[in-house]
Amino acid sequence: MDVDAFPRLLEALMRPDAYPHPVDAVEHIETHISHVFLAGAFAYKLKKPIDLGFLDFSTLERRRRCCEEELRLNRRLAPDLYIGVVGVTGTPSAPRMCGSGPVQEYAVQMHRFPQEALLDRQALSGEVIDRLAEEVAAFHTRIPVADTESPFGTPEAVLAPMVENLAQIRSRALLPDPCECLDRLEAWTRARWQVLIPMIERRRRNGYVRECHGDMHRGNIALVDGEIRIFDAIEFNPFLRWIDTASEIAFLIMDLDESGAAPLARRFLNCYLECCGDFELLAMLDLYKVYRALVRAKVMAIRLGQADPDSVQESRDRSTYIRYLELAESYTARTRPPRLLIACGFSGSGKSCLGRQLREALPLIHLRSDIERKRLFGISEAVSTRASLDAGIYFPTATEWTYARLLRLAEAILGYGYDVLVDATFITGARRARFWDLARRRGVQAVILALDAPLEVLQERIIFRLGAGDDASDANLQVLSRQHAACEPLASEERARAVFIDTSRTPPLAEVLARIESAFGSVHASTEQ
Repeated sequence: MDVDAFPRLLEALMRPDAYPHPVDAVEHIETHISHVFLAGAFAYKLKKPIDLGFLDFSTLERRRRCCEEELRLNRRLAPDLYIGVVGVTGTPSAPRMCGSGPVQEYAVQMHRFPQEALLDRQALSGEVIDRLAEEVAAFHTRIPVADTESPFGTPEAVLAPMVENLAQIRSRALLPDPCECLDRLEAWTRARWQVLIPMIERRRRNGYVRECHGDMHRGNIALVDGEIRIFDAIEFNPFLRWIDTASEIAFLIMDLDESGAAPLARRFLNCYLECCGDFELLAMLDLYKVYRALVRAKVMAIRLGQADPDSVQESRDRSTYIRYLELAESYTARTRPPRLLIACGFSGSGKSCLGRQLREALPLIHLRSDIERKRLFGISEAVSTRASLDAGIYFPTATEWTYARLLRLAEAILGYGYDVLVDATFITGARRARFWDLARRRGVQAVILALDAPLEVLQERIIFRLGAGDDASDANLQVLSRQHAACEPLASEERARAVFIDTSRTPPLAEVLARIESAFGSVHASTEQ
């Protein structure tokens, strides 16, 4: 279709009689690269006839191929939403959706859902975030892995779109003097990328570059009939979807941060890591969060170039554009060195429950011995492995393997610049000593959270937990009895850096956080003396 005729087509598609099914009124949604028409029970998405460099919809054939790719890719995560690719026939002034005769344009036909179902239109619960993390982790395990001989995921392929984002933003000159900010971001990006080249290569060889969604943020996720539906994957450029899974989750984490939901971003990250065990991605995350913030800044820049300069929406988009630049810069700054937290206590003392609260309130990664033990044996956390003492996956050597894994992971996570909370019983001084030694070797502050409750409370919790069958822990009353018999109390030097919590009457989270900060302050003061 002639580019000059495209606006006439858009105007004519607002008429209900352009559709082959009942339509009372048509709603039009425009993005920077497409037009979506909400008509009756369906939605129709057309590509704009544009070439932006990173995408090319300039010919009808290109738009048709991209529609077909969009259908294929999105049926992976939203199969019940995507119906097919249909032709727009007739003339630009009198079009017919799904009609017969020569095709003027192509559209992706979808089942319509309320716009209020989009995650960026609603307050999100922790339960939805957990489900989303589990779904994304499962998606990443089943999608194709990039061939190591392909160009996808190479260091050059990682850097190219990052630099292109900056070039696209610079070319639009939307701020009086944006160069200084963009120069800082580019210098940081190139320097961080240079450091990470060996890891980028290693992750590509190890299968972390996959055919991902590519554009996973709240605006492309909906709750439809209570089910999570992730749609609108990137179809127009394979280099933007054949990416490291770390880049995929960085987009959603950045998006939650930008919306003011940093606790949910931390919750998502921890739940995703518990599902997949890919803690190495933490080394890459800041680089990809900067990149994703700049992707959104670029989108805003493109929209501003297409908007009426005097409109209210233009003013909003300009503010959003600036916010994304500021967010990108915030990811380049480290505020303090990482810290180590050790949560110890008998089974049922509430370590994991407190850990789940702390990992939303603090920028930490939560390591659970129950989950990492099962991961060592290739067992899902949801699978019960109850067995007699010293049997199954709970024989003494397996316990030593588990603590060794927790130690390796904690050291790696601290090295990536993240706080870490290690959640295990730690009933012996020797096991705790390894982590104190880690803190000394890494030069980080360490505090112990000593959780306890009366024996009868612990017993009640374990009985309830086993009955519910929804926790990674398989500990029973026999295990609890052994823990009590083998427990070695904290030494005096450990007590000096401990926060003691009776979880039968757990204080408010704000008080716990204040006590943790006070304990870290005491550790810092003692190390300076």
